[in-house]
Amino acid sequence: MSGTFMGMPGFPEPADLPAFPDAARQTVGDPVLRANLRRATHTIRDKRARAVAELADWDRLRAAGKAIKDHTLRHLDRYLVQLEEAVTAAGGTVHWAADADEANRIVTGLVLATGHREVVKVKSMATQEIGLNEALEAAGIAAYETDLAELIVQLGHDRPSHILVPAIHRNRGEIREIFAAEMGRRGRPAPEGLGDDPRELAEAARLHLREKFLRAKVAVCGANFMVAETGTMVVFESEGNGRMCLTLPDTLISVVGIEKVVPTFRDLEVFLQTLPRSSTAERMNPYTTMWTGLGPSGGADGDGPSAFHLVLLDNGRTDTLADEVGRQALRCIRCSACLNVCPVYERAGGHAYGSVYPGPIGAVLSPQLRGTGSAIDASLPYASTLCGACYEVCPVAIDIPEVLVHLRERVAQGGPVTREGVRVRIRPARGHTAERAAMRAARLLLDRPGALRAGERLLARARRLRPRRLAGPGRAWTDSRELPQLPAQSFRDWWARERGDRA
Repeated sequence: MSGTFMGMPGFPEPADLPAFPDAARQTVGDPVLRANLRRATHTIRDKRARAVAELADWDRLRAAGKAIKDHTLRHLDRYLVQLEEAVTAAGGTVHWAADADEANRIVTGLVLATGHREVVKVKSMATQEIGLNEALEAAGIAAYETDLAELIVQLGHDRPSHILVPAIHRNRGEIREIFAAEMGRRGRPAPEGLGDDPRELAEAARLHLREKFLRAKVAVCGANFMVAETGTMVVFESEGNGRMCLTLPDTLISVVGIEKVVPTFRDLEVFLQTLPRSSTAERMNPYTTMWTGLGPSGGADGDGPSAFHLVLLDNGRTDTLADEVGRQALRCIRCSACLNVCPVYERAGGHAYGSVYPGPIGAVLSPQLRGTGSAIDASLPYASTLCGACYEVCPVAIDIPEVLVHLRERVAQGGPVTREGVRVRIRPARGHTAERAAMRAARLLLDRPGALRAGERLLARARRLRPRRLAGPGRAWTDSRELPQLPAQSFRDWWARERGDRA
């Protein structure tokens, strides 16, 4: 998926990316980036907390969202077939894509068949996952991102770093410079004397994109939800650009992960409340667009697209579904609440995760979709303090710390996993020999209470010899921490002295 398209670099192949600690080391040292991230994440999470506090039944809504998603994942095969039947009955065409290459071939072929060489895009996270822009470029097709933040990223020759706000790492001054330098190369230039006031920047983007909306005959989009019962696609967005993409072009192509399906239209009632509050801290989403196939007019009289295609994307999701612990990551509704409370994301930024899915959810989703064979994917489960803040804010109650520990065991120990539908056994990742040895030693020690008691007493008596830093693999830990003081006696000895009994 490497390469550049319309000035926006795609994420390199995982094998070409450095491990998370190496990538984060560069971003942590950037004071401007850290200031941008701190300001943005704190603002969003504080607003979200106030919005959520308004609902007395938030915990019940959260539990309902979890239950709906878990039920759907258990019966995903049935609901996907029902969805296909409903979309087809409404005049749409459904395509199944096992992986990124197949999805790219399908979409590229559909665009080429129209005879047009431009597409406008909205809600394009799944297309970024598969590298669609690069595939379209190779076929001579120009794609234009229309989300404001995605536009900033594309014009800035950049990569997204946040699920909800892909340009969160940019401040207003940087955005003004990008618009002034790049808009004219790809369409309508930025107004003369453009300032960094948000309203001026938004107006410049609106004028730049309007000509593309009015000219484009093909649109590519994602979806927040798909309703199996009716075949309805649902898109949540805050700018109105989605409405332009979804209604003006003649051909509409949706690329959606198979986990986005929900059983019934009524299930949307829960997510219409939880997603806006968890993502943009709004009581109600500003623009919620729903369409079913071609709609009642079938695109006649210019009322909506005359052709609708739905590309159902697997790309590792079925393999993830086979993992009883890890599958809960597929509940994710892409609200980004976990990113905004994560102390690691706030300091490292999104690019260090090497995926379109950054932050805590990316740390559990990417290694499952892509496997743990690369340095970046083997390191992502360790990109967390396990503080649990991500679980507390998740509107569908994904226990991200549980999945992180589960994936750490997979990385360090190896074991059985499902890859392309086949059960295989993977070897432990490189660099974890000392960790495995330490765990084996701990198990041996904890299984022998006498040896454990003797070791505790020895450490207590030698506490004055405590080094300030550890050697070997422990050096990385003590580079930024001091070893704790050792107590004068162990808890066992304290208990025996205080209670007159042996622990």
